[in-house]
Parts: sequence; C-alpha cells; structure tokens
Amino acid sequence: MADPATYRPAPGEIPDAPGVYRFRDRDGRVIYVGKAKSLRSRLNSYFQDVAGLHPRTQQMVTTASSVQWTVVGTEVEALALEYSWIKEFDPRFNVKYRDDKSYPYLAVTLAEEYPRVQVMRGAKRPGTRYFGPYAHAWAIRETVDLLLRVFPVRTCSAGVFKRARQQGRPCLLGYIDKCSAPCVGRVTADEHHQLAQDFCDFMAGDATRFTRRLTQRMKDAAAELDYEQAARLRDDIATLQRATERNAVVLADGTDADVFGLAGDELEAAVQVFHVRDGRIRGQRGWVVEKVEDLDDADLVEHLLQQVYGADGTDAGAVPREVLVPVLPHDVEQVQSWLSGLRGSRVQVRVPQRGDKRELAATVLKNAEHALVLHRTRRAGDLTSRSQALQEIQEALALPTAPLRIECYDVSHNQGTFQSASMVVFEDGLARKSEYRLFSVRGPKGEGAADDTAAMHEVITRRFKRYLAERAEAGDLELGDGADGEDEDGVRYASGPIDETTGRPRRFAYPPNLVVVDGGPPQVAAAAAALEELGITDVALCGLAKRLEEVWVPGDDYPVILQRSSEGLYLLQRVRDEAHRFAITAHRKRRSKGMTASVLDDIPGLGPARQQALLRHFGSVKRLRAATAEEIATVPGMGQRTALAVVAALAGPTDAAQAADAAAEAGADAPASPTDAPAGMLAP
Repeated sequence: MADPATYRPAPGEIPDAPGVYRFRDRDGRVIYVGKAKSLRSRLNSYFQDVAGLHPRTQQMVTTASSVQWTVVGTEVEALALEYSWIKEFDPRFNVKYRDDKSYPYLAVTLAEEYPRVQVMRGAKRPGTRYFGPYAHAWAIRETVDLLLRVFPVRTCSAGVFKRARQQGRPCLLGYIDKCSAPCVGRVTADEHHQLAQDFCDFMAGDATRFTRRLTQRMKDAAAELDYEQAARLRDDIATLQRATERNAVVLADGTDADVFGLAGDELEAAVQVFHVRDGRIRGQRGWVVEKVEDLDDADLVEHLLQQVYGADGTDAGAVPREVLVPVLPHDVEQVQSWLSGLRGSRVQVRVPQRGDKRELAATVLKNAEHALVLHRTRRAGDLTSRSQALQEIQEALALPTAPLRIECYDVSHNQGTFQSASMVVFEDGLARKSEYRLFSVRGPKGEGAADDTAAMHEVITRRFKRYLAERAEAGDLELGDGADGEDEDGVRYASGPIDETTGRPRRFAYPPNLVVVDGGPPQVAAAAAALEELGITDVALCGLAKRLEEVWVPGDDYPVILQRSSEGLYLLQRVRDEAHRFAITAHRKRRSKGMTASVLDDIPGLGPARQQALLRHFGSVKRLRAATAEEIATVPGMGQRTALAVVAALAGPTDAAQAADAAAEAGADAPASPTDAPAGMLAP
C-alpha cells in the first residue's frame, strides 16, 4: 500500500477551479474518477490524516500512487466529462449500477434504408429509436402485432428481406397486410420510412393525432358509400385504442416523467424507475449498486441520472420534462442544465411532495425495496462464495493479497499442427470475456513449437513482452497519446493507455495477480522460465493438473492440495476449463480453415479477394469452368491475362495446352498442367 503523502501535489499546484480528477494505481490504471466545483479543496480532502477518512476512501488513496486533474469551464462540463471517463476507464472504486436483469426494448432501426421493428436487448445502437424497457418480451410482441395492422412496418430479418427481394414475392406478413412489403416494391423507401416514423410517434404518446386522422377517413369513406373501407378503418381505430389501453393511466394526460425510487443500506442499494409518458407507465427498469465509495443518497442519485441519460444512443426523446427523485442531487442546478441540454428544452428535477406523483413515487420505492430483498436472496451465496474462493487461493499460495485478476493459459493442437493458445481473464471471480486473447503458436522456425512446454514458454513470453512494452510506452501518457502498432499476430493496438480502435482502456499494460497454466510441473516450469527471462517477479504463478486436480507452484517438489469441495479449487477449475474451451474453439477454427483447399488457390495473380469475386459472380466452380476468358474478364478486378490463367487452370486435359498457349501469348504465367492445381473442397 502506498502512502498518500508520497504523491500529494505540491501546495499551489492544484487550481481553484471546476474540473475532473483521476487517481491511478502503480500500474497506471485509473481506479477512481471524480468531479469538483473546486479541485483544490476537493483533492486536499483526500490528503488529510488517513485515519480520519472513510474506510472505502482509505483503501482508495492507499491503493493509488498518483493523481491527475483536468480543468473545465463549468460544472456542467465537469458532470459530462466525469460520466464519460467513468464509462471509459471503468474504475474499480466508482459505484457501478448493474441492471438487475436484461430488459427488452422495442426498437425501430430508423438508420436503415427500410427500417425494421424488433425486440432488442443489451447496449443501445446509434440510429435506432428505443421504447421501453418492458418487463417481458411477449408484451412487446403483443403490442407490435396489434399495431402492424395500422402501421405495417417491416419486422423481418435481413436474410428474409433479401430472399424476398430475390424471389420477387413477400413473406406471409405481406400477404395478410401486416407488412407493407417494401421488399417487392409495394411502397417506396420514403413511404416505408414515413410509416416507421408514424409508428414511433404513436409509441411516443402521440395517439390522439392518428385516432383523429383515422376517424376522419372513416367518415369520408362512409359518406362515399365505401362501407368496406370504413369498416376496416373502424377496426384500425379499435386496434389503436386497445394498444393504448394496455398501459394503465396513472397521471394526468400529457404528463411525461421518470419516477425513481431508491432503497439500500451502507453496502448496497437498489434503484427502480417507472417511465411515464402521456400519463401512462410505458416501462420499468431497475439497477443494483455496490457502494464501493463513500456516497450519500444525493450522490447516488446524481450518478444514477448520469448513467440513465448519458448512455450512448440516448436521444432527446428519452429525457422527459420531469425527473422525480427521492433526494435532490447536491448540484441540482447543474444536473438540470445538463439534462436540459440533452433534451433541447427545460427539464425539472424535483422531489414529489403531494398528490398522484407522490403516491406513484411511494409505489416505485416499494418496488426498489422488493428488488433489494430479491437481489440479496439471489446473490448472497454467489458473492460469499467468490470472496471465499479468492481468500482460499490467497492462503493456499501464500499470496500477499487476494488474486483479483487471474489469467489462465492453455495450448491446443492436433498432433503438433494448427497450434493455438488461449488467455482468459477472471476479475473478482467473474469472467471478463472482453479481455480474452488468442495466440497462434509459431515456434522458432515458424513451424510450430516442439511440444506443449515450448508452446507455453512462447505464449507467456509474448504476453508479458507486450506488458513490458506497453507499460514502458504508456508511462503517464494521457488519452490516446503515442503511435499505433501491431503485435506479432497482426492485432492492432495503441501505444497510449487508450486503444484508439475501440475507445476503451488497454488492458495488456496491466499485470495479473495470478497466472494459471493448464498442466503440471513441466508447463509450470516453462512459464516460470519465461517470466524469469523477462524479469517479471511480481506475478504469482501456478498450474492445475487435470488428473488429480493438483495445484503446482514453481520450485516445489510436491503439489498444493485443495479440498475437493473448496470454493478455491472450484474457481481454479472454472478458470482452467474456460481457457481449455477457448483454446479448443480457436484450434478447431484454424484446423477447419487450414484443411479446406480450393482449385483456385495456386492460380498466379488470383488472391482471396479475386477468388471471392469470381465465386460471387458465377456461383460455383462448375459454372466458372464453363465460362470463357472474355466472360471471366468482365468480373470487377479481373484482367485478360488473369482470366486466361483461370481458364488454363480449370480446363480439361484436351483444352489445357491451347489455354496455356493463349495465356503465354497474353503474358500470363499459366500452370504447366491442370494437375498442378491442388484438388480439394472449395473454401466457403
């Protein structure tokens, strides 16, 4: 642990201005991001007597080894920048709101040429309009099924849409008038886009306009004695009314508000929100947060509003006119200014005091309390077992701290061919799949490693060479400084602490607390030799042998035996099995690709791009064999000489000599004989 006095800024260095500050650990990882009206007074509060700080704050300042800050013009800018960096760096000491479940949304892909209505979960995408969230996916499908009668927007997947265009006939929904069938030209792209926009307007609460318009059209049709059309319009009006009535009226018409409820204790809190649009509850959502920093309810509410309304893909329509919260944020004026800027008009953040809104807030609070009880029931065992597992591993391997970050490596091959290796990452006992890595084992001559130990030595060497290089290059660089490069596998990376290709913090610059290899003493010795050669001394190492599930550490003649029922052994097994699964998957993919060959592979001047172009144009090698050189030359990217070389390679024995002579006259290097081209399956 570091003494905060060792990295405390000198007096007068910290400006007395609004800004955002970042604490970093000894590896350069951002562990905490905060904002302040006055950077000087806020940062000075962290460097008082450590014993007087809150326990969570004590842990943060003793884990950190440096502090940096950025001055901004206003407190509103600080609010936006703080959320942006929390999302970017994912600091371990900032509160993290986690959805208590994956809620489905009704999404309309307005950015597409022919927008599609569908159910979506997960991260929001730009150019897509979202409605919800809903408690159940079937609730969305029932609503969409009703509304497709009035707004026949496309709901099919890209594959179904493409197939319908190729066949020239719509799918079943097009025949029953629940799709306007833009795939076969029944409506233009602009007309279909307008249908999608009308659908969005209705879902956003503008139901009266469409009901009034349909009613007028129904009266006009009846006046013209077109009773069949009038009856259809009458049924459409009834459909819209049924879709509207599915949402209970809780507030006065025209009320747009998000109502938040917060329930918790010193360690955890649960949050619920009801989305009310046009006086009706359109959706409900919930989060659970672990209080890893010293925050009161007002701070939690401020962070919550940052997450709800600052996420990517949030449009102006997602911010209501009123935000009803249980406690006002400390900087409520700045929060209101920020939300008003997102919406484009005034937004009011307040605590409901009386009437229907206060009653609804009480209902939301009850839902939050119930969600917290349910979360504790579901997660207590899991949280306890993970903590126990990390503690058991720490004690068994005599580690100075619990291994919060574990990396596991495994090698997979088929009798020495297509050698692949995997690196999986577990943080706090949970898999971090975004940080998994794959390695293609090459060996000293590029033909693969001699055995598993040599492969393990190569993989560990390459991984920690990257660690040393990135640590040296990153240093104290700020966002995105430095030049880009490529690793030995051709994987692009940025030399600064932020990967410019993904916009996320680079993780290879951070060492694990524990390296686990799949295997016994030979594999452990190979990994230990690689770490020793690189001068890595602050990373623990062990191996897990499959046969007896023994834990081997470098230099010990006897393994460490963990009880079969222990949580520590169970965690190591899960890490090892995940590394094995990931390596097997990569190996099979390489093997399948390597064992698939094509007669086009050895034709001079015909690379993968041209092969794909030929196959797309002709559809198969059989049709390509029947094509003339002139027909092949019409394919984009193909020239006359290459076309003659293709004809020569695919020609039968009778025509091979003539094709070769023609190719030679044109200057192409045709193969001497059709038998020189490799036979085999065509690559997909």
